[in-house]
Formats: sequence, structure tokens, C-alpha cells
Amino acid sequence: MTSAAPAQLDTGWPPPPFLAPVPAMTGTDGVRRFHGLSYATSPGYRPRLLDVHVPPGQEPVPAVVWIHGGGWLEGDRRYPPPTVPVELLHGAVLGAGLALVGIDYRHSLEAPFPAQLHDVKAAVRYVRRHADVLGIDGERIGAWGESAGGHLAALAGLVRADAHGARLEGREGVPDGDSAVRAVVDWYGVSDIEPLLGQTMPALPAPPGAPPYPHPFEALLGGGPVAEQAERARVASPVTYAGGTTAPPFLLVHGREDRVVPYSQSEALARALTSAGGDVTLRPVDGADHIFLGSPEVPAIVAESVDFLRRHLTA
Repeated sequence: MTSAAPAQLDTGWPPPPFLAPVPAMTGTDGVRRFHGLSYATSPGYRPRLLDVHVPPGQEPVPAVVWIHGGGWLEGDRRYPPPTVPVELLHGAVLGAGLALVGIDYRHSLEAPFPAQLHDVKAAVRYVRRHADVLGIDGERIGAWGESAGGHLAALAGLVRADAHGARLEGREGVPDGDSAVRAVVDWYGVSDIEPLLGQTMPALPAPPGAPPYPHPFEALLGGGPVAEQAERARVASPVTYAGGTTAPPFLLVHGREDRVVPYSQSEALARALTSAGGDVTLRPVDGADHIFLGSPEVPAIVAESVDFLRRHLTA
């Protein structure tokens, strides 16, 4: 493996609240990889990390920010859902000439919403700030998430600092700059939380002897009285913002038999975007449960999602 020229670090004091990219490692496949970059730090929390994979070539390329799922309670930037092999996801994105940026974010028991959205936006600002070092075209960034990550990808596409203020934008990491994305792929994400409050969720497997998982929506919203949770649910729901701003193109992919996040959630977001004149495609997956369990279409779904991003990011 060979290393790229090292990035210049700021040696002033106090240090910046983020770290400049370390040198990339270039593999035999020509892919440049930046592993474990700290895009934001906050006292008392683990550093938020991201990985960048850039396809071979000399010209800056568009980038896709991948946002993992896990009920906002768990998950890891390095791993897609078990129905989607890592090699399939990475190979499809890089093969389309796009960079892949996998990000971690604070889980809901570390910090409730909007911490997760703040982190996603901080990651986009970081990639944009360091685009020249990373080999990325900072004007062409899209978001792609699954489950909890789909919810956050939708919010990243809809929530704008100029329209919704600093409360949802955050100032973690790179505090200033544009956090907008040009296209969104949302796999089976929640779009309207309030109707789901209080509903029994399918039990998630816990390690032997461990306490049961908390209710994911209650954990995300920080608990409290029902009336307060309802207002927080409205603030945390993508449908709240679907009609009030110019949205990027959306691709919503959702299993019709999803028992964790009902298919009607993507229908609701599609209706809201359509009513506002948005460019939205709703792609149902017949016979599929959450994470597309039971569907033989996963390779085709990945290909369709990557093609959607490629078309909108390279137009």
C-alpha cells in the first residue's frame, strides 16, 4: 500500500473541534481509504468518526454519505444491515464512480434528538470543508440511510439552517458551512413519529443477561410527559418539513410487509413531498419485512439506489 501526501494539521491553540484528514491508504484496487476520521468531538462523548472510500482517478468525485440503522440505539458505520453484504454496497457505490462516506453518530441513550441530526450535518460540513484533501466534489453530496439512518437521511435533505434555524443545524465539528445534500435515498425510515408513539415494537434481541432494549422512539425523544413527547415527535419527523422547503430528489424504498416501520410511513412522506411539488419516487418491495427480509431483490434494490444517486449527483 502507498500513502498519499499528509494533510496539514492546524498547530494553533486552542485546537479546532475537529481533526483534518489523515493520509489515505491506497489499495491494490486503486481505492483510496481514509479510516476513522474524527469529524466532531464533544466533552463527555466518544468522538464521532467517519470512513471515506474514494474510487480510482484524479478528478474529484461526488460522494454518498451512508447512515447506518439500529433504532438510534446501536449500529456501526462499517456495517450495512445483514441482508446487504458490505462488498455489495461498497462495490456498487465505488463502481459507479462515487465516493462512499460511512458515518457514526451519537446513539439516543448518549444524547436524545436532535443530537443525531446534528452529527449527520456535522459530517456533511466536514466532508465539504476537506473535500480537496479527500478527493471529493464538495458541491455534489448525497445522503443514503436505512431504518434509523433513513430517517436521518430524510431530515438531512429537508432541514435547512436558513429555514429552520440553528436548533436543528447544530455547531458540532466544523461549525459553519453548508450541510445541504443534493439527493436522498431513504430505506424504510420513519417519517411521522407521533402516530407510532405508544405502539408496541417487535422485541429486539438482547445479549444473554442484558436488560431489554428501551422503546426506540421514547429513547430518541428523551422520555417525559406524553404531551412533550408529541411535540418532540413532530420536530423529529421528516413530514414536518416536507412542504416548507425546496427538497432534493428522494427515492423511498420500503417493504410492504415491514413489521417494524410500517410501509405507510414512506407513503406519508411521499404524499407530503408530492404535494409540495417535490421529485419523489416510492419503490415498494413486495413480500419484504424490515431490512428487506424475505426479498430476493436486494441486489436490484442496491443497484437502483446507486443509479438514482449517480444520476442526480453527476447531472
